[in-house]
Amino acid sequence: MLKVGLTGGIACGKSFVLKEFQALGAHCIDADEISYQAILPGKPAYQEILNQFGRNLLEFDGSIDRKKLGSIVFSNEEQRQKLNKIVHPHVLCEVHQWLEKLQRNPTSAPKVAIVDAALMVETGSYRKYDCVVVVSCSPQQQLSRLIARENLSRQEAQDRIGSQMPITQKIHFAQFVIDNSGSRTQARIKTRKVFQHLLKLDR
Repeated sequence: MLKVGLTGGIACGKSFVLKEFQALGAHCIDADEISYQAILPGKPAYQEILNQFGRNLLEFDGSIDRKKLGSIVFSNEEQRQKLNKIVHPHVLCEVHQWLEKLQRNPTSAPKVAIVDAALMVETGSYRKYDCVVVVSCSPQQQLSRLIARENLSRQEAQDRIGSQMPITQKIHFAQFVIDNSGSRTQARIKTRKVFQHLLKLDR
């Protein structure tokens, strides 16, 4: 089983690329979605976050107000590290279990497992994979896409982008780079080309 790490900057289009890899036949998992689920009521990180950041984060339905939590952690490195220490162990555990299950129960080719994680390089977990694919786009596109997607102010979007390692640095850790500055059709074609290379590595 070829284990591939997929990463890149926020709003660069990782989710789109992951879906394309899945459509091509790769086994895919979104670590960012796992982290999203991990802070839901009754889930592993929920109570730990409330203990650390306070119950004033709660919505009327008992869920955590993600925007309020984001305003705390994306403008404060120390608070962001505290959140990461709570959430990341749960995410890494689930991803590890998923990969082990794939390896114990081999399926038909292609035997390519792709894990999408935004902070793979920052946390050092990229070292667990056979190769790394980075999705990039221009800084201007990244900012405008994030503002539109999350309905953020320019400063809020800049804070979130600034909380991650710059794309130019992440690229140094990659064996493959998919530039998503163009159209979706162009990104789809580039993803297919990378997938063909991954299939050769699996042999």
